[in-house]
Amino acid sequence: MKRNVQVLLLLFTGVGLLHIALLTDLYLRYVRPGLRPALIASGVVLILLGAVGAARDGFPFNRPRPDGGHGPGHDRGDGHGHGDGPRIAWLLYVPALTILFLAPPALGSYTASRDEAKPPSAGDSLFPALPARGVVDMSLNDFSSRAVWDTSRTLKGHTVRLTGFVTPGRDGIWYVSRLAISCCAADAQVRKVRVHGAAAPPADAWVSVTGTWHPTGELGTDGASPALDADTVARVPAPKDPYNDTVVTRR
Repeated sequence: MKRNVQVLLLLFTGVGLLHIALLTDLYLRYVRPGLRPALIASGVVLILLGAVGAARDGFPFNRPRPDGGHGPGHDRGDGHGHGDGPRIAWLLYVPALTILFLAPPALGSYTASRDEAKPPSAGDSLFPALPARGVVDMSLNDFSSRAVWDTSRTLKGHTVRLTGFVTPGRDGIWYVSRLAISCCAADAQVRKVRVHGAAAPPADAWVSVTGTWHPTGELGTDGASPALDADTVARVPAPKDPYNDTVVTRR
């Protein structure tokens, strides 16, 4: 039985990886787009290893051998057989089958509410001027950086639009949030902007918030924090790549 568990686990995991990386966009919930080839290659390798193991053990597993013996899962009765192995080993199928049939969602408000947002440093670069007219679509990364470090106040007088998911706070406070990753969901960093002047939509709902900069704290110091006075809040569909905060210009 032990060999059966190993072989089937390799096969299910490999098929699950190929399913989310090759046939769907679900892999974007866990890793950056650039890692898709690695996921596909991993899935192929796991399936090949499982197929080799199955071929070595024969079909069906544990079939009698020509010499009267049995496959790897048979207990010979001398105290040295493999036996059936611990039944808890079957729990190893849970994550493999979950990927295949019920892919977990991307990280959301639960993670964002338990991690302190750290606006990116401005470094030595200057903030370019924003368009003089119309609503300016901005990433949370750009808005947060300007709202904390831009002492020239390029946000002042501009109407901006931010898109992200809703993260509830205490006492009715809420944030529009995004999670940025360098490699995978395990290294996610929070970007969130407090929203003033509008009721909070449901947690994890994706929204587009249009409004103006709400200065908070002393610019150029850690005491400043990104905030927005909302004019409108509209529900929007969740993006295929929830960790990509790149702005798509609207016309």
